[in-house]
Amino acid sequence: MPEKYVYMFSEGDSTMKELLGGKGANLAEMTNLGVPVPPGFTITTKMCRAYYESKGKWPKGLREEVDANIAKLERAMKAELGDPNRPLLVSVRSGAAVSMPGMMDTVLNLGLNDTVIEGIIKKTGNPRFAYDIYRRFIDMFGDVVMGCDHEHFEEVLATAKKKAKVKVDNELNAEQLKEVVKVYKAVYKKHIGRLFPQDGRDQLTHSINAVFGSWMTPRAVTYRKLNNITGLLGTAVNVQAMVFGNMGEDCGTGVCFTRNPSTGKKEFYGEFLMNAQGEDVVAGIRTPMELRKLAKIMPKAYGKLTKLMTKLERHYKDMQDMEFTIQESKLYILQTRMGKRTAEAAVKIAVDMANEKLISRREAIKRVTPEQLDRLLHPHFDPKAKREVIAKGLPASPGAAVGQVVFTADTAEAWRDKGKKVVLVRIETSPEDIGGMDAAQGILTARGGMTSHAAVVARGMGKQCVAGAGSLNIHYKNKNLTVGKLTVREGDWISLDGTSGEVMTGQLATVPPTLSGDFGKFMRICDQIRRLGVRTNADTPADARRAREFGAEGIGLCRTEHMFFEGERIWPVRSMILAADDYAAMLGELEAAETQKEKKAIEKEHAVARKQFEGALSKLLPLQRGDFEGIFKAMSGLPVTIRLLDPPLHEFLPQDAASQAEMARRLKVKPAVVKNKVDQLHEFNPMLGHRGCRLAVTYPAMCRMQARAIIEAALNVKKKGVSVKPEIMIPLAGAVSELKLVKDEIVDEIGKVFKERRAKVDYMVGTMIEVPRAALTADEIAKEAQFFSFGTNDLTQMTMGFSRDDAGKFLGEYVNKGIYAADPFQTLDQTGVGKLVEMGTRLGRKTRKQLKVGICGEHGGEPASIDFCHRVGMDYVSCSPFRVPIARLAAAQAAVRNK
Repeated sequence: MPEKYVYMFSEGDSTMKELLGGKGANLAEMTNLGVPVPPGFTITTKMCRAYYESKGKWPKGLREEVDANIAKLERAMKAELGDPNRPLLVSVRSGAAVSMPGMMDTVLNLGLNDTVIEGIIKKTGNPRFAYDIYRRFIDMFGDVVMGCDHEHFEEVLATAKKKAKVKVDNELNAEQLKEVVKVYKAVYKKHIGRLFPQDGRDQLTHSINAVFGSWMTPRAVTYRKLNNITGLLGTAVNVQAMVFGNMGEDCGTGVCFTRNPSTGKKEFYGEFLMNAQGEDVVAGIRTPMELRKLAKIMPKAYGKLTKLMTKLERHYKDMQDMEFTIQESKLYILQTRMGKRTAEAAVKIAVDMANEKLISRREAIKRVTPEQLDRLLHPHFDPKAKREVIAKGLPASPGAAVGQVVFTADTAEAWRDKGKKVVLVRIETSPEDIGGMDAAQGILTARGGMTSHAAVVARGMGKQCVAGAGSLNIHYKNKNLTVGKLTVREGDWISLDGTSGEVMTGQLATVPPTLSGDFGKFMRICDQIRRLGVRTNADTPADARRAREFGAEGIGLCRTEHMFFEGERIWPVRSMILAADDYAAMLGELEAAETQKEKKAIEKEHAVARKQFEGALSKLLPLQRGDFEGIFKAMSGLPVTIRLLDPPLHEFLPQDAASQAEMARRLKVKPAVVKNKVDQLHEFNPMLGHRGCRLAVTYPAMCRMQARAIIEAALNVKKKGVSVKPEIMIPLAGAVSELKLVKDEIVDEIGKVFKERRAKVDYMVGTMIEVPRAALTADEIAKEAQFFSFGTNDLTQMTMGFSRDDAGKFLGEYVNKGIYAADPFQTLDQTGVGKLVEMGTRLGRKTRKQLKVGICGEHGGEPASIDFCHRVGMDYVSCSPFRVPIARLAAAQAAVRNK
């Protein structure tokens, strides 16, 4: 049997969306349900694909099927295309499998010509109606199909209204509209170069081509890209008999929703116009009336409409967005689809429909997207505010931020202390900027990607961030930035949209997030269904408390290095670094010494360095202990994974001459000593350099100090009756022998603490799997590690050979050209990096059956990556505090998706 290209509405149903598109499938479904739908047919999405493959030609057999189905439609309507005595008029509309409202083309009133118009006047006795639909058709066909700009027709209409001294279209009389039609045809001939087509089938062919052509218009392509719509064949084409809402005062047209799409409230919602066509409702030329007023004007039609609204919502089990027309008091439904809704409405509708038993709880969690939930958690700009966009970067941390521009972290803190709101603008940020980032409303960088320092820290803080805005030229010396001819100076106001990545001048009004009781109910449904645990990445008690409010079940990553930048703590750290080499040399010599006398001589020789190094650690110990006590108290019985020092030491030293001179003055050494240390610590590739557990191998006293601080804090908090579950994580291990060496130091130090305090606490020692070799030898690593936490930011870097801070310059091109489906620093590369994660998990559990496995990279808060973690069998994901609800939802959706 040959393939079918065209389906009458009576031949399809709602299961055929891929083939008939959403609109065509729903029109077919409503027809089967007995809903009053004007008859018609759908040309399949496969024909759109074939149209492009054959370079704008119709596939063989399509012409014959279209003609055959036109004949069926003519019989159903007892009318004929082009017949002035029994005229058939049709609409030609698009309809992809996924709704793309307003993105593709529509043609109404097709079939009109100079003879048909006379027949309609004779049949209806309403010349005004006839000329009104004819002028609309010439305008729409000329604009949408032939490329004659709508503005040319609008100028003619505006002139006619001015001449007639009226304000709106429906005040023009028949003679005036007849003149408009005459001038419209002249405009068409002038711009297109030929007369307006009079053959109905010729009009139909051109219109079908225009709808196919609209699939690849820039707006449609951009919409699919922005909404991550992929894998579709194209758009279907729906040809449907016209019904008219503009034949007189017993006619009308409107749009309605079965629930309020803004609030989610269970109420009939919509707008309509009497004596109008559908385009008038959305064009804004006339002010539509609220749907409830239709009950007074046409009570029978309103009663039937509300019954159909209820029927269709119950049938589709979701809020419906419907288009209707009333022709001579008779109601017709032209379209129904799942209604677009705000984030607030999505949550309320999901909860209410589950409570109404209309949908299951498992279905309810599928009705809210992670992106919608994200929007609920951050302030956003007033949609009515006018935007003057000056640059666009990556939407690194969502929400809205408004502040005065500052270019240094110190300035940000100083201005914050004066009560000013600031936006920190940097070429790129570093750990030294942490205070300024905390002080700022938002962060803007010219460099960096979605997992750059600025992006990761901003998300952890709940700060808005736009990263990698490459068009910005930032001049620290002049305290300004330039974009083209525009200069923004320190103190000028800008606004950042961390959701879209847009940078705007001035102060845009923001709307704070409002979390309703429905939000809590919805999250409880998610928690009942998900299997994956959800932890947070938190470095302070405040972050920990915030994350718990969002539902975090522990801390999956506590980064200890950020604590070293608070207040005056940086100075003992820097003092320790200056003495580190001498101290390490002493340790090496002591290990090689054979007699006690030799050891004493070595200790004497290095006494100053030892005092400086160990003295710095002794100053840091109580500070770190206090940090951990605060975090343990905040988490109150939930597990806390603390990562030992990870970054290379050069990040703790100043890089500019003035700051180096200040360090020399504070530590009472010569400036050359500081500069030499900075130069010595310089690495060509610091991400692969002396960092993580490698520091602990060279300087074991550092990891001992941190282990002691963690366990002493745990014992102190436990003594106060608070349950504690410390998990010590060794970063960057690549070999089991390396891990064992550091672990032995930690366990030995903890044993000393237990002996001194005559008390114990349960703890675990594990590792962060971020070096590919660790994943490949996970069965060996698991002999020493009690848990794995995959650090997928670094694992992605090392596996794919991309620098996460530099790859943003070209990764977009890789995605656009289909080399990668998504930026691997935003969405886990499941076929490459994911294979290492799966292998590491499987091998680790082969050795240690009860091995706890989690993920703490930025992927831990990304929905597609969370789905992968569920399938791999991880125990938990960990993400920044403001991503916790998103992770809870994504984990629940993963459980539903992967039964």
